[in-house]
Amino acid sequence: MKNKDIIALLQSAYASELETVANYLANSVWLDGLRAEEVKESLDEDIAEELGHAKQLAQRIKQLGGRPPGSLSLARNQKSLQPPKDSTDMRSVIRGVIDAEEEAVAGYRKLIKACDGTDYVTQDIAVRLLADEEAHLCQFKGYWKSIERK
Repeated sequence: MKNKDIIALLQSAYASELETVANYLANSVWLDGLRAEEVKESLDEDIAEELGHAKQLAQRIKQLGGRPPGSLSLARNQKSLQPPKDSTDMRSVIRGVIDAEEEAVAGYRKLIKACDGTDYVTQDIAVRLLADEEAHLCQFKGYWKSIERK
């Protein structure tokens, strides 16, 4: 795979990470209710981690000769992660996080495969970021199980 194809995948992942930061921030402030505090705290903690992911991706894009996209070039796709109308609707926020994390996991797996045998540095970055996203996914699947029981 050519550098420009890898750069395009990196730019897509970068856009997704920044969109996740915006949505986690909004939801971490918006949620209300007795059981919302733990989810809000998790989202708040994950904001810095997701922003760190975006920074690593931007640095790698630059190292490969690409330009990190500015705000006007960033695609927005996380419909299920938008803050719900009802600030006590934890189900939709948790479902949105699961959807976003599953998308991130799939994107990093695609990047890992694209880099195989050609760009081991980007592949290593993608493997580390994949591990973080899988941990977030596992955590929010646990939240989902706990709200399904009640």
